[in-house]
Amino acid sequence: MRYIIYARKSTESEERQVLSIESQISELKEFATKEKLEIVASLCEAQTAKEPGRTKFAEMLSFLQNGKAEGILSWNPDRLARNSIDGGQIIYFAGYRDYQRLEVSNPLVRKYTARKIYVEHCLWAK
Repeated sequence: MRYIIYARKSTESEERQVLSIESQISELKEFATKEKLEIVASLCEAQTAKEPGRTKFAEMLSFLQNGKAEGILSWNPDRLARNSIDGGQIIYFAGYRDYQRLEVSNPLVRKYTARKIYVEHCLWAK
């Protein structure tokens, strides 16, 4: 199964950032190695996810839609989306297309299924 690493840092205040993009990428690569996941692309974005229209997010979805990858590797669900349009697309790919997967490397949320993580997180994100 092929994965895309997606790391995002919001444009909001630095104090609110949990991990830098570099830290996310480093942790995700380490996680991928440990779990023996094939990484086909690493996409990084420094933009808020509260509004749709992020370029790298769209590129990530394109990888999935075109069959170039079957899954997403992200540090935490809130790195992917914080709006209902983008969130709906992630839920669709994580749960409604049998071959799609979302892996989360954050140990605090890792034990749940990807779709459950994402749907529950969307309820708290705003």
